[in-house]
Amino acid sequence: MASFEDYDEFGNYIGADLDSDEEEEEIPQQHFQKQTGPTAPLEGYDDVPMEDAEDTALMEVDEPSHRAVILHEDKQYYPSASDVYGADVETLVQEEDAQPLSEPIVAPVKVRKWTVEEKDMPETRFDKGFLLNMTTFPEMVRNVAIVGHLHHGKTALMDMLVFETHKLTWDADKPVRYTDTHVLSREREISIKSSPMSLILSDTAGKSYLLHFIDTPGHINFVDEVASAMRLVDGILLVVDVVEGLMVGTELILRHALQEGIKITLVVNKIDRLILELRIPPADAYYKIKHTIEEINTFISSIDPNPELRLSPENGNVAFASTDMSWCFTLHSFAQMYVDTYGSVDVKAFADRLWGDIYFHEDTRKFTRKQADAETPRSFVHFILNPLYKLYSHVLGEETDELRSTLEGLGIKLKPIMYKMDVRPLLKAILDQFFGPATGLVDVIVEHIPSPVQNAANKVEGTYLGPQTSDLALSMKACDPEGPLMVHISKLYHTTDAQSFRSFGRVISGTLRKGMEVKVLGEGYSPEDEEDMMKAVVDDLWISESRYFIPAEEIPAGNLVLIGGVDASISKTATLAGFDIEDDMHIFRPIKHMTQSVLKIAIEPIAPSELPKMLSGLRNINKSYPLVATKVEESGEHVVIGTGELYLDCVMHDLRRLFSEIEIKVSDPVTKFCETVLETSALKCYADTPNKKNKLTMIAEPLERGIAEDIERGRVNMRMSAKERGSFFQEKYQWDLLASRSIWAFGPDENGPNVLLDDTLPSQVDKKLLATVKEHMKQGFQWGAREGPLCDEPMRNVKFRVLDASLAAEPIFRGGGQIVPTARRVCYSSFLMATPRLMEPIYYVEVQAPADCISAVYTVLARRRGHVTQDLPKAGSPLYTVKALIPVIDANGFETDLRTATQGQAFCLQVFDHWSIVPGDPTDTTIKLRPLEPASGQALARDLVLKTRRRKGLGDQIAVSKYLDDEFVLALSASGHADLLG
Repeated sequence: MASFEDYDEFGNYIGADLDSDEEEEEIPQQHFQKQTGPTAPLEGYDDVPMEDAEDTALMEVDEPSHRAVILHEDKQYYPSASDVYGADVETLVQEEDAQPLSEPIVAPVKVRKWTVEEKDMPETRFDKGFLLNMTTFPEMVRNVAIVGHLHHGKTALMDMLVFETHKLTWDADKPVRYTDTHVLSREREISIKSSPMSLILSDTAGKSYLLHFIDTPGHINFVDEVASAMRLVDGILLVVDVVEGLMVGTELILRHALQEGIKITLVVNKIDRLILELRIPPADAYYKIKHTIEEINTFISSIDPNPELRLSPENGNVAFASTDMSWCFTLHSFAQMYVDTYGSVDVKAFADRLWGDIYFHEDTRKFTRKQADAETPRSFVHFILNPLYKLYSHVLGEETDELRSTLEGLGIKLKPIMYKMDVRPLLKAILDQFFGPATGLVDVIVEHIPSPVQNAANKVEGTYLGPQTSDLALSMKACDPEGPLMVHISKLYHTTDAQSFRSFGRVISGTLRKGMEVKVLGEGYSPEDEEDMMKAVVDDLWISESRYFIPAEEIPAGNLVLIGGVDASISKTATLAGFDIEDDMHIFRPIKHMTQSVLKIAIEPIAPSELPKMLSGLRNINKSYPLVATKVEESGEHVVIGTGELYLDCVMHDLRRLFSEIEIKVSDPVTKFCETVLETSALKCYADTPNKKNKLTMIAEPLERGIAEDIERGRVNMRMSAKERGSFFQEKYQWDLLASRSIWAFGPDENGPNVLLDDTLPSQVDKKLLATVKEHMKQGFQWGAREGPLCDEPMRNVKFRVLDASLAAEPIFRGGGQIVPTARRVCYSSFLMATPRLMEPIYYVEVQAPADCISAVYTVLARRRGHVTQDLPKAGSPLYTVKALIPVIDANGFETDLRTATQGQAFCLQVFDHWSIVPGDPTDTTIKLRPLEPASGQALARDLVLKTRRRKGLGDQIAVSKYLDDEFVLALSASGHADLLG
C-alpha cells in the first residue's frame, strides 16, 4: 500500500514503482456505475470495447478518483437550481430576504368578485335576438326609472318582472333581489347603486314592448343615483307603500321629476299590508288607498298646479300591487279579468266605474252615484277589495276541502300536494294563477310614458347646452338613427373585478357601433375651450340585464346602452360625439342633484408608501359615486365629502376593498361650512395692484333671501341674455334696471350663490378700459368666493359691488397677474368689513315612530341642537311622523342614539335641507375657548372657525389688515376706526 508520503501536494504519485504481482485491489461494482459531478468517471465508460476493458480498469486504479484533490470552488455539495427545476425555469438569487414575513412566497390566486353575476346567459321567456331587433323600433321602446322611498318595494317590483321573463325558482324565505348586484347591497339588504335592466313585456292586448328599466336606491343618501337615472329616462314609475304614503324621499323625487319635465306614473304597493298587518275592513282600506294617492297629488299640485299631472286610477296612470306576492293590476286589467270570466261587458265602461264615489246595487245590478244605504259598498270595494280580502282570508284560515271548492269556483287548479305547502308559497301559487302576468303595469307605462321619439325634443331642450336650431339639435330632436352620433353618458358601473368601468348612457341620435371612434367630451368642454376632449374607440356594446349582459354590434337612437372602452377620461357625466360632426359641438348639461354633499372625512393610508394606491382608488370612487367629492386641503390632508354617514361608509368600503385594497385611517366626520355677511361693508375697500398702477374699489353686502337658491336651481343663469336676466331680478327681487343688467358673474362657479355687480358710473370710470379687465376681475372674485377669508370655505349669499377702478392705460400693466390676486384681496377686505358670519348645513330629519316613543325623539333631538317642526299621526296606521331640523355637525351618530332611546322602534332619515348662520361672531377675539370643553351659545362660531383653521394648517388670526394696503390701514387708524381692523 502506498503511504501519504508517496504523493506530492498536488496529489500526483511520486513513490516507488508498484509491483505488478501485488494483490489487486478489489474494486466494488458500483464504482463503475455512471456518476455525475467532479468525481464522475469518463463519460460512456460502459461503451468501452471488451478487449480494452482491462487496461481501462488498470488506468482507473492507478488514479483513484476518491483520492483526487478537488479545489473548493469546483466542489458541488448540492444540486443546482437548473438541475432541480430544469433549464427553462428562470431562477433568481438574492443576498438577503427582501420579502416581508406577512407575504407568502407563492401567493394564492385571488378571484376578485365584487358583483353578483350569472355564469351563463340565463334562460328567458323572450328571445334575446328579438330584444336586440326591438332596439331598431324606438316607438316600441320605453325608458323608465323605478323610483321611490326606502323599502317601498322597487327592487321587489323588478323581481316580479324578472320572474315573468326569466325561468327562475321562487323561494318563499329568501327574496331574489335580482337587481341588487353590489356586494354591499346584498349584505345590508338595501339598494346602493342604480341597476339597469331591459326586458320584453306584453301589454293586456298582447303587444310586445322593449322596456329599459333602471332600478334605483330608495335610501335618501343615494338620491344622486336616482338623479343620474332620471337624466336618461322619459318617465318614472313611482312606487309608494300604501301604509307609509308620502315620505321625504318621495317628495325629493317628485320635485326633481317636475323640474326635469319627466312624466310620472304611480304604483300603490303593499296593498296586502292593509289585510295582513293593519287588518282594516275593505271600506276603510279604500279610504287609506285614496288618501295615499291624494297625498301625492296635493304635493304635485303645490309645485305645479297643471291638472294633466294628476295621478288617478280612472286616468289609467295608477297601478295597485303587492310586489312581495308578485301581483299587480290596474282598473282596466281587473275589469278584463271579469270580462274573461263572465263575458259580454264593455271593459272600458266597466273600468271607468270601478273608482270614486260610484256604488253598485246588487238587487238592481246597476251603478249609481247615490248610496242607497250605509251598507251599500263602493264599486272598488265590491268588485276588487272584497274578492281580494276573501281570497287572502280563505287561504290563511280555511281547511283544505273548503279552500279547494273556493278555488275551483275561481277556476284556479292546484295539484293535491300543493295544499300541504306552507301558507306563503301556497298563497303565491294561488295569486299567480288569479292575477296572471302584470300586463296592467305595462299598460300604465306604455300609455303614460312617452316613447324616445315622442319625448326627444323635450329631452334635448332640457339637457343640451348648444343652440336648439342647429342641424345637430334638430337631428337629436327627431331621434334620427341615421343622423350624427350623440350619446349622453350619465353613470359609470365598475366591472365584476372592479378593475375598470363601463359607461352607461342613452343614444340621443345616430347609431352607436362597436369599434367606432368617438370624441369624449367632458363636463368642462365648450367650443371655445376644447381641452376637456379625448378620442376613444368603442370596444364593446351591451344591453344591461343587471346580472348578465347581452352583447350587441350596434345600438340605434332612443335606447339605453352599456359601453366599454370610453371611460378613461370620464369622471361623472360625458357626451360622446361622432367624428363626422361639422357643427359646433356642445355638451349635455351636467346633472343637477336633489341634495348636496356636506359631510366630510379626512383619510390617509396607514402605510405612507401606499399613498399612490389610495389616490388611484379615490379616482375610481369619484367615477363610481355621482355626488362624492374628493379634494386635497392646503394642509395636505385628503378629504372625501358625501351626503351622509351611510353614504361615506359605503364609499370607504369600496375604497378599502374594491379599488385600493389597503388599510386606511379615517378622521371623525366634520362638515362643510359656508361664509356669509350680515351687513354692507363699513367702508369702501380698495387695493392697489403689486405694480401700483391700478386700484380697485369694492363693497360687499348680503344678497336678498331666495336669490342663492334660484341661482343654484338654474332659474337664472349667465347663459340668459342680459335683458332676460335683468327682468328676472327686476320682477322677483325689485332690483333697479341698471343693477340687474350689470351682473358680471356668479361665483364660485356659474351656479354659485354669490354675485359680482358692476356698479361703476360711466362719468367716473372708462367703461371700455374696465371691460378689458372684466374677465380677470371675475376670476379674482370666483377665486375669493371659492375660499373665503374666515376658514377657506366657500362664500354664500354675498353680493360684491365694484364701485371704482383706476386702471393703467398700457395693457401690459393690467394683465391677469396684476388684477386677479388684487380683485381677490379686495373681495376679502370688503367681506371682512361687512360683519362676516359662518354658516353650517342643516339636515331635515323625518322620524317614524309609535306614539309612545315621541317624547324620547324630542329628548334626543334637544341634546343635539335639533328642534321639531311638526309631528302628526300617519293616517290609517299606529305610527307618528316627526319632522325636525338638526345641524349636520351634531347629527353624527344621531340615528344610533335614536334607536337606542326608543328600543329600535323609531326609524329616521336625514337629508340636507338648508344653510343656517352659526350663532356668534367668528372674528371676536375676546371669546376665550377652553380645551376639551364644548363651546356654547355665542362662542360656537369662533370655536368652529378656529378648529377648522387649525385643521387646515392656517393661523389663528383673522385680520382685515392682512388684505388692506398699508396706507389704507394707517388712514383708518388715524381716523379712529382701528377697531374695524380686527
